[in-house]
Amino acid sequence: MSGFVGVLVSDQWLQSQFTQVELRTLKSKYVSERTQSGRVTVGNLPPIFKKLKGFAELFTEDEIKDALAESYQNMDEEIDFESFLRAHLNLQARAIAKDGGSKSSSFLKAATTTVHHAINESEKASYVAHINNYLAEDKFMSQFLPIDPSTNALFDLAKDGVLLCKLINVAVPGTIDERAINTKRVLNPWERNENHTLGLNSAKAIGCTVVNIGTQDLVEGRPYLVLGLISQIIKIQLLADLNLKKTPQLVELVEDDKDVEELVSLAPEKVLLKWMNFHLKKAGYEKQVTNFSSDLKDGEAYAYLLNALAPEVAGPSALTTSDPTERANMVLEQAERLDCKRYLTPKDIVEGSPNLNLAFVAQIFQHRNGLTTVDTQKMSFAEMMTDDAETSREERCFRLWINSLGIATYVNNVFEDVRNGWVLLEVLDKVSPGSVNWKLATKPPIKMPFRKVENCNQVIKIGKDLNFSLVNVAGNDIVQGNKKLLLAFLWQLMRFTMLQLLKNLRSHSQGKEITDADILNWANNKVKRAGRTSQMESFKDKNLSSGIFFLELLSAVEPRVVNWSLVTKGETDEDKKLNATYIISVARKLGCSIFLLPEDIIEVNQKMILILTASIMYWSLQKPEENVTPEASPIASVDGENETNVVDEVSNLAIDDNASENASSP
Repeated sequence: MSGFVGVLVSDQWLQSQFTQVELRTLKSKYVSERTQSGRVTVGNLPPIFKKLKGFAELFTEDEIKDALAESYQNMDEEIDFESFLRAHLNLQARAIAKDGGSKSSSFLKAATTTVHHAINESEKASYVAHINNYLAEDKFMSQFLPIDPSTNALFDLAKDGVLLCKLINVAVPGTIDERAINTKRVLNPWERNENHTLGLNSAKAIGCTVVNIGTQDLVEGRPYLVLGLISQIIKIQLLADLNLKKTPQLVELVEDDKDVEELVSLAPEKVLLKWMNFHLKKAGYEKQVTNFSSDLKDGEAYAYLLNALAPEVAGPSALTTSDPTERANMVLEQAERLDCKRYLTPKDIVEGSPNLNLAFVAQIFQHRNGLTTVDTQKMSFAEMMTDDAETSREERCFRLWINSLGIATYVNNVFEDVRNGWVLLEVLDKVSPGSVNWKLATKPPIKMPFRKVENCNQVIKIGKDLNFSLVNVAGNDIVQGNKKLLLAFLWQLMRFTMLQLLKNLRSHSQGKEITDADILNWANNKVKRAGRTSQMESFKDKNLSSGIFFLELLSAVEPRVVNWSLVTKGETDEDKKLNATYIISVARKLGCSIFLLPEDIIEVNQKMILILTASIMYWSLQKPEENVTPEASPIASVDGENETNVVDEVSNLAIDDNASENASSP
């Protein structure tokens, strides 16, 4: 494991103004300039700052130079790293003032965790109540509960990483093998770092966005980051049933087959709004609810909704009062009779708290969705829209990988969301910077069909430039949503990304291309050198289903990470699943950003087996040598904004499909 302790700054206030990911990114810029020029002067800063996200669109180099001149008289003055950070902060303040606080600014998206440190006490109290409720029976966590929301106990408890891991398993059961969590009253720095790395990689694996969060931020218990991550995890839990696979009765919300197709592609919160408006329309409510904030402030929509879904506990009383606060209070009392958890107060409704209103509506859906009618024709079409198990797992893997890249668009369903070409262009620009000609691209919403085809034609052209196998494939195939083609394209895109990362890391590769055979040989040699006897003949070797080879490989790259007393022989189906679940959690605990499921190991899915092997190889090769200073160590970083930084590239793991044929045959 790495001896990572983060980038440390002697001025504690200055350190508190940045997340660890931001500090690592800025440190890499500073060190790079110092390495090239021998020293860093004030005059070096304008071109450096001009390239940073957010500054690029707001300042010219001359404007940055003028701003620096107000603090420094001599442009040739040498500055240290702390002065570099202060100059960045000053320019950041100017950027916010110049942009007028517009939330649409990409700068504010990137720097929001640095600039706005205030937390919502009402949200904090709600999340604490959620934790106290759902983890009350947990053997380890119960000793620390209940948490007092009026204190900082929540953030202190989050510092050892166990809380977030437990919450992830509540949201999506089975995500983390709890045997891999370090649970002791007092953890050493290694164990704490492992828990946070496991937690962040697992959070990404259930769909959380963890860009701009590093393990050191969680070790420090930064309230705004901890609360933001907890909010995402709870949201995923509450919205888990808002899809056709879990709740097929949702087809009642749409009119025809075309609408069913649209329903599949909607984000869960959009489905929740659609469900709410469906019942409100039937109840005679004349307004359309378009958000979980201003449209719910007067409480009327809630009163109509509960009266329609549960007249036995609601009744018209809440509609007769003219005071919004009184109505909100009555609504909450009625919802409690349905056993809905009280995620918000009357004040939160009146003030339009979006996160808490969403949680409340999701609770009502879980307890009384009011969907009963089953249209057999629509149901059969909905079943056709759902994929077989392997296709569904691959879609999930690609979707989570794309979202982990930190592109602007969030993908809810790969097969639907990539059909206009825009998302694929964003991904291509991320993994192969400069490859996209944005002047020829059309941003959604796209009304003209031929514009979608143009986007997708450019996607195919770039793919061919990157030597993807795209014989007889045209942009229109993507627009039509050809699932087999889309899966093949995305797999090659992942392959390109992964092999480039490995090529860049392997200094001993001397610029040679990395092949799947290289990955296979590396894994076998690593296990052999560790004195183990397991070997894999190919990435579809059926013996891999036991999990023993991967546990030996993980132990070879980091001897202390596998607890062999927990490992089974992998002979029965149950033992194989125990090993597979443990393998995934141990790999994430090391720092591997992977999105496969235990079934992929048990069934020896060669694509996902290759992903796992290459991810372990990538982690092992970028592991710092003993003489690397903790400050420069990248292992503990789980995600970030700077794609040129190896630290951040750890989270962008991706692998190969076509080349795997060579290594997939015994």
